[in-house]
Amino acid sequence: MGAANTRRLAERIGQIVAEMLERRIKDPRLGFVTVTETRLTGDLREATVFYTVYGSPEEQAETAADLRSATGVIRSEVGRQLGLRHSPSIEFVADALPDNARHIEDLVAAARQADEELARTREGATWAGDPDPYKKPAEDEDDWADEDE
Repeated sequence: MGAANTRRLAERIGQIVAEMLERRIKDPRLGFVTVTETRLTGDLREATVFYTVYGSPEEQAETAADLRSATGVIRSEVGRQLGLRHSPSIEFVADALPDNARHIEDLVAAARQADEELARTREGATWAGDPDPYKKPAEDEDDWADEDE
């Protein structure tokens, strides 16, 4: 199967999994799970479903355990809807994208604050040293002659 067909099949698996989590699985703890991406191997044997879930780290760990326990039901439904000879094994992986985005936003905010502090310190500042730091040649030839003696 070509790469484009594999990608389309992966998207379809993601849709089926999202629908299963939203409508068919009756666990209220899985209500806040969002499927962000699905990747399928070239031989169609393994599907990796990336998801995000909001909540405390304990709630996220419980959600991961609940997803692992529901994997069999989800896999059988994926196989039934796709009509493949072999249903791909499904692995759920917590997506790190929201954490990375939050970290980048924190870094941008810190840089913006540092720029504002620097702008405040620059207000009313003057250059250090002479206004014209370059030495100028003597204009009088007599000055040179006095120095040689």
